[in-house]
Amino acid sequence: MLDRYREAAAEFQTGNVPPTMTGWWLTKKNHVSAGRTWADMGIAIAWLTKQYEANLPFGRADGLRAYNSLDSKLEYATDVLPCGVDVSWVYYVPSKNLIAFSVVCCPNRFHPELPCPLPPQ
Repeated sequence: MLDRYREAAAEFQTGNVPPTMTGWWLTKKNHVSAGRTWADMGIAIAWLTKQYEANLPFGRADGLRAYNSLDSKLEYATDVLPCGVDVSWVYYVPSKNLIAFSVVCCPNRFHPELPCPLPPQ
């Protein structure tokens, strides 16, 4: 049983399985990129905006909005990122595929024991 646990833990760090808590992305070394490591919150907010605009949520048939507006998402992100709280946006796009993207803080408020995989640029 212990061997299987160690095997699963090793697979998690190098595999494509997403973590159950966003802060655990910090342990997935193969998902780390210097080009996606920022010390400036404004750059992280710009990245979130770019991802959203490139992958707009689906529109409801009745014309009502299915998700919070970009402005409300950005307001929340601007409020919590300086506190070390991660931001994750997950929603369906018009093709009915689910999209997810996150900004993970390091140091992380909820996982302070996890080291930052790369120094910010």
